[in-house]
Amino acid sequence: MLSGFFIFNVKGEVLISRLYRNDIKRSVADLFRIQVISSTDVRSPITTLGSTAFFHHRHENIYLVAVTKNNANAALVFEFLYKAADIGRSYFGKFDEEAVKNNFTLIYELMDEVCDFGFPQNTEAETLKLYITTESVKSDRAILAEGSRIAIQATGAVAWRRPDLKYRKNEAFVDVIESVNLLMSSKGTTLRSDVSGQILMRAYLSGMPECKFGLNDRVILENDHPNRSHRNNGSSVELDDVQFHQCVKLGNFDQNRTITFIPPDGEFELMRYRTTHNINLPFRVNAVVDELSGNLVDYTVSVRALFNAKFYAQNVVIRIPTPPNTASTKTVVTAGKVKYVGSENAFIWKIQRFQGQQEYVMNGEAELSNTNVRKAWAKPPIAMDFQVLMFASSGLSVRYLKIFEKSNYQSVKWVRYMTKAGTYQIRF
Repeated sequence: MLSGFFIFNVKGEVLISRLYRNDIKRSVADLFRIQVISSTDVRSPITTLGSTAFFHHRHENIYLVAVTKNNANAALVFEFLYKAADIGRSYFGKFDEEAVKNNFTLIYELMDEVCDFGFPQNTEAETLKLYITTESVKSDRAILAEGSRIAIQATGAVAWRRPDLKYRKNEAFVDVIESVNLLMSSKGTTLRSDVSGQILMRAYLSGMPECKFGLNDRVILENDHPNRSHRNNGSSVELDDVQFHQCVKLGNFDQNRTITFIPPDGEFELMRYRTTHNINLPFRVNAVVDELSGNLVDYTVSVRALFNAKFYAQNVVIRIPTPPNTASTKTVVTAGKVKYVGSENAFIWKIQRFQGQQEYVMNGEAELSNTNVRKAWAKPPIAMDFQVLMFASSGLSVRYLKIFEKSNYQSVKWVRYMTKAGTYQIRF
C-alpha cells in the first residue's frame, strides 16, 4: 500500500526516510518540499503529483508523510500517520524535531516493525514497548520473563493490554456522553434532530478481565428489519450507526447485542453511536418577537425543562439575537442573569442551575437607532448551550456491567450520564 514514509522538519529537511517498495526513489522528497512545505497556498493534506500521492500530517514542528503510487485507502493512510504520532509521543514524551534527531535509530527500528512492505502491522505502542526499547542491551532474565508476553501480544488478539496488571482496588467507570442537535421552526415543528453519543470507560482492573456490557433490553440497528418501527418498545433504543473500539468482540454483538470485551488499561472510548429516532428533547423554547414600531422590538422568551424534576441542568446559556442597530435594551428574567452583548448582537441569558420541569421567562425590549439604509433583519435562530447530568436524550441506558476474572475479585462499577448541547437552535 505505502511506497515510503518520510519525516520532514519545517525547513523541508529530511529527518527520516524509509522506502518500503522500489516504485519510488528518495528524490520524491524534493517534490514534497517544493510543492507543499515551500508553498503558501496548500490547504489539502493530500497532494497528487503525477502518479504519486503524498499524505501528510503536521505534528509539532515536523511533517509525517506517507507516499504511495497505488490507489490507497486515504482513511487508512491517515490512521497510520496518527498512530505513528501516538507511538512517538508514547516513546519520547514529546514527538518533535529534537526527539527525532536524538532517536533516529530507534525510529527506523519502529518503522520496520509497524509497516511491512508498505502494509501497516502492529501499531499499539504498549505492545511495541515489550520488544522494542530504548535500551540497547536487555538482560537474559528480562528476555525470559517477557518472552511469553511478547508471543501472546504480538500474534494474539489482545494487543491492547498487558496480562500482569495489578490494582489494590478494582474499579470501572462508565460515562455516557451525548450531544443533542436540534433545529426547530418558528411554528414549533422539529426540522432536524439527532443525538451523537459516545461511551467512555476508565478501567482500573487487575489481570485479564472479560467485561459484558448491556444496553437497554435491545439495541436495534437500522438494517435489523425493514419494519423496525413495529418492533420498538419502551425498553429499546434505535441506533442508526455504531462504531466500537477494537477490543469489542463483534461476533457476540451481532448474535445477541451484548458488548463483550477485554478492556485496555486506563481511559478509552468503548463506542460511538448516532440516532435520529425517539429523541427526548431536554428543553422547549417558545419565543415571541414583535416589531412594535420602526424602532422597537419586544421579546418574550420562555424556556421549559422537559426532563424529570429530580435532574437538573447546569451552565445553561441562551443566546437571543437582536438587530444590528440596537441602541438600548431593557430586560427582566424570572431566573438567572441576562445582559446585552453588543459585539454579538444578542441577549446572553445565563442560568447556573435549571431544575427539571421548571419554566423560566425573559421579557425584554430592544430600541433601535435610525439608519439611512433600511435593511430587513435576517433573524438568526436562538441558540442554547447546556449540560444535563444523569439524563440521556436517546433513551440509552446501561442495564448491567459484569466483570469476569479468574481470581474472582470484587470490583466497583460506576455509571454516569450527561447530555450536552450540540447545535441546539430555535427559529422565531
